[in-house]
Amino acid sequence: ALTGTLMGVGDVIAQQLVERRGLHGHQGHRTLKMMAIGFGFVGPVVGSWYRVLDHLVPGNTKVVAVKKMVLDQGGFAPCFLGCFLAVTGAVNGLSVEENWAKIQQDYVDALLTNYCIWPPVQIANFYFVPLQHRLAVVQCVAIVWNCYLSWKANRM
Repeated sequence: ALTGTLMGVGDVIAQQLVERRGLHGHQGHRTLKMMAIGFGFVGPVVGSWYRVLDHLVPGNTKVVAVKKMVLDQGGFAPCFLGCFLAVTGAVNGLSVEENWAKIQQDYVDALLTNYCIWPPVQIANFYFVPLQHRLAVVQCVAIVWNCYLSWKANRM
């Protein structure tokens, strides 16, 4: 539930502070869609991934934290980001062709932005934070990330 709520918060911030839509211009249906993507896709997928990652690379030493970050950012993040953009495009009613064009337009920039934010966050997260709290830590940082993703995914 936290993930969906924070995805919604990220979208509200994107619409109000980044896009400066104002209250009359706010697209409530867009915020609800982002919340639904958070509840139905992001939360379950990312939460499951952390459990798998903890099973694949047990422990919490500095070396383990770096290994987890490399797997997370080298393997999971590129796949997840592509899927996120595809799901968002589908939820926004894009045709397959439009969705593919939008992914091609946004993917590399989004992935490079991801690499500016997430590696240091994830090393700290994997080293200092117990498994059951990692998704919450990620979602707190992700308010900023979700704001960016919402802006990116909804910019036509």
